Amino acid sequence: MGCPVLLVTFDRTKIGAMSCNPAIGGIGKGHLVREVDALGGVLGRAADDAAIHYRMLNRSKGSAVWGPRVQADRTLFRRSVQAMVDQHRNLRIVEGEVVSLILNGDEARGVRLATGEALAADAVILCTGTFLGGTMFCGEWSEKGGRDGEAGALELSRQLRAFDLPIARLKTGTPPRLDGRTIDWASLERQPSDSEDWTMSAWSAERHNPPVACAITRTNARTHAIIRENLERSPIFSGAVGATGPRYCPSIEDKIHRFADREGHQVFLEPEGLDTHLVYPNGISTSLPADVQHEFLRTMNGLERVEVAAPGYAVEYDYIDPRALGHDLQSRAIRNLYCAGQINGTTGYEEAAAQGLAAGMYAAAAALDRPVPALARSDSYIGVLIDDLVLQGVSEPYRMLTSRAEYRLKLRAGNAVTRLAGYGRAAGLYSSAELATIDERQREKAEVEDWFEKVQPGLDDDLRSGSRHGRTPAEWAASGHLDVEAVLRHTGDQWPAELVHEVLEDAAYAPYLARQAAELNDVAASENVALPPTLDYTALPGLSNEMAERLQAARPATMGEAGRIRGITPAALALLLVHSRRAAA
Repeated sequence: MGCPVLLVTFDRTKIGAMSCNPAIGGIGKGHLVREVDALGGVLGRAADDAAIHYRMLNRSKGSAVWGPRVQADRTLFRRSVQAMVDQHRNLRIVEGEVVSLILNGDEARGVRLATGEALAADAVILCTGTFLGGTMFCGEWSEKGGRDGEAGALELSRQLRAFDLPIARLKTGTPPRLDGRTIDWASLERQPSDSEDWTMSAWSAERHNPPVACAITRTNARTHAIIRENLERSPIFSGAVGATGPRYCPSIEDKIHRFADREGHQVFLEPEGLDTHLVYPNGISTSLPADVQHEFLRTMNGLERVEVAAPGYAVEYDYIDPRALGHDLQSRAIRNLYCAGQINGTTGYEEAAAQGLAAGMYAAAAALDRPVPALARSDSYIGVLIDDLVLQGVSEPYRMLTSRAEYRLKLRAGNAVTRLAGYGRAAGLYSSAELATIDERQREKAEVEDWFEKVQPGLDDDLRSGSRHGRTPAEWAASGHLDVEAVLRHTGDQWPAELVHEVLEDAAYAPYLARQAAELNDVAASENVALPPTLDYTALPGLSNEMAERLQAARPATMGEAGRIRGITPAALALLLVHSRRAAA
């Protein structure tokens, strides 16, 4: 967007380091990666540069909820990210620790480093991950820090707390890393990489690295018995860690405790790279002592002689209640201060990247005095993410799921570029080369759409052996009788398969999308009714104390936002609508 940007980090060689799972994407998360990619972000490109295992999750269900996921080589991923960061002419990197914000009244005007150096800025974006006030735990051991071997941002945490911002604690964890040379791979079920040639990024022409297979093992009764016998040695159960962890990625201790009736839990053994023996056992995040980790691991099939290269641990860290932010991810209390990632109570690389892109875009637009519309939840998963955070807040680390999106038939991972290219173009997020690629893609898509709308000689015979003729490909798709392979048989390599698949999906979903469009119009009729920004909800007669408190905390700007706050009833919305119309009269 043309803004000079300064990136302050403890260690520039750690930019792009994958703190936990060396994988990008998944169900819901893959949609975010595709949207970040569609808006010019680097996450999808780096994922393809480093990918050693591709897998499309949820294949048995409709394509709207398919989840593209890649297993990455840690070294290649970090190398790719750093190369792309280094290529940005408007980006400068400074190594150091930010210890405080520089304020002018209630406005952020830069940051101060531990060395005393002051860095002035029109906007400050905090992307602190698990480093803000971070503490690591493994059994009885604990240490301040945000990641193994790295310091935490402790002074900044103290200053933010002094501002009386709504700060609380969350926790996450990581599993032990295993020495793959000590795993009996031959005894395990193998999971090969997908054979199709899809990529995570729309800008990637092809896959780059040789594929590797993952493997699957399971916990069992012996595993669970060892864990139960040592629960009091886990900081989660001893009380040393009091923060809430992610519901959809619990520690193995949590799983054993909460699902006591389960006989076993699946564990995916995922190689961490092409030139390393390290293996990531996905599914057994833990903070039990190292000796207990070693003992319970050896009860599993294929791991009877496994050696632990590094024990798993938990991290507890500070986050700011995201209800203190606007939809531009700017703090309401401190202007020009934006927050993105785990500081807003979210999980993972994908949610962090989505917020980082959005916060950067909104901050740049404000600095340039250039209007940029909000990303709507009806148009993007990024919009769903931000809307959920700033209106509902979090009680645990937030993870994107396809079920969170009301309009997921429209928000497919495969059509992210089509959905968001106009937005990215208007916001100024693309290079000239990217714009040229988008223009070419739109031209090809128009050709495919034109082909779908015309009767194609021979297609009827191919699909129905001489039954009713005269149907267009779009009509065949809507009736469920046309697939990508049939289209490619008639068109050859004229267009990319992924583009053909997108247009075919559009045709198949057309009746449902038309119904959703009508719903969106109905919602919009009252959604955009404005609510006074200074409205005191606690003074409104007829609102329960609970409703008033939730509305007061969220400060919705419109009726639509009010309706998406958890627990707000139709009766409460009707009262707000009456009051807003009265105020406008």
